[in-house]
Amino acid sequence: TVNFIGNRIGCFWMLAGLHGAAPARAAGLTTERLDALLSAPLGIPATGLYGLIDLVGLDVLEFVARNLAANLPARDPGRAFVRLPAAEQAMLERGQVGRKAGGGFYRLRAQDDGSRKKETFDPSAGTWRDTAPIELAPEHRQAASLLFAGDAAGRFVWEVMGGTLCYAAGLIPEIADDVVNVDRAMRWGFNWENGPFELLDAVGPERVVARLEDERAPLPTMLQVLRDSGAERLYRDDGRAYLGLDGAFHPTP
Repeated sequence: TVNFIGNRIGCFWMLAGLHGAAPARAAGLTTERLDALLSAPLGIPATGLYGLIDLVGLDVLEFVARNLAANLPARDPGRAFVRLPAAEQAMLERGQVGRKAGGGFYRLRAQDDGSRKKETFDPSAGTWRDTAPIELAPEHRQAASLLFAGDAAGRFVWEVMGGTLCYAAGLIPEIADDVVNVDRAMRWGFNWENGPFELLDAVGPERVVARLEDERAPLPTMLQVLRDSGAERLYRDDGRAYLGLDGAFHPTP
């Protein structure tokens, strides 16, 4: 299937993050804060969104986006994000693609004393500034509270991470037969502390289902299975059993 498992979900997360970041920046969230929100609280490496794209290369991500545009199924939600936003497209066109080009969203500038200073790029303003340290509010430090926070940070994380969790839940059995292999692909391939279904269990899948129903959004496959089966979680017995498409629990291989 397109981009197999890890890159299908991980690239959706990155591209959805770029698109969701523009309104979040307009609401006052900085590049550094967006990365802080999309990292430790969710069990994602400290690179966050922009740091990961700097590592991969904006040019590579754009190539992946074009591949997705050519190959994703017609009704796939990822089709909403198969082009770079205008600000990031402008960065690509001037060669500001990441670490290999000397900087993308972050860069290190040599100082007269031999030290190096980290700077951050604001895609909306098109300017560089000194990187600012970030301290998250208590309600933003845990996935279960952050994902459902009613402020700009919570809305951003719900759109990007909540959207990614729902995307993953709708891709079974297209990209994998079960939740276990999806979770393993994201832990092993993207170094997430928890895969999407493990993270759903951590924040409470019933809360995600309730929010989707409140928003009159369709339930993705595995959340529909969970609701119909009456199960409370996608794993049980400390991960030794997982919920299958048939609505029954099976031993985790």
